Amino acid sequence: MDRQQLCRLDALPDPGSKACVIAGERGPEEIFLVRRGAAVFAYRNQCPHTGGPLDWVPDQFLDLDKRHIQCATHDARFRIEDGFCLVGPCAGRSLAAVAVGVESGWVWLEPGAGK
Repeated sequence: MDRQQLCRLDALPDPGSKACVIAGERGPEEIFLVRRGAAVFAYRNQCPHTGGPLDWVPDQFLDLDKRHIQCATHDARFRIEDGFCLVGPCAGRSLAAVAVGVESGWVWLEPGAGK
């Protein structure tokens, strides 16, 4: 699969988050992006505890302080940089990372990332 353009970097708040749909192995799959400065991190929108989505409100994946990713269902908190769960029912587990990059002001899904 070729690289897929996801969104303009300036359309992603800093810090902030945004959901995107990619072409996965079994069809469309929702991921989310989190921006912190010039860095962008991406994860599948799937809590390791229940398998359900992390957001209740579209594009809101961060806690109120915007320091951690938060699961809206069970209040689990994950590090932005690596998706590791710090507290909550899935403590010690991690979100499934998705490979993205930033180039020429765009956030790109890297080849093979939807597999």
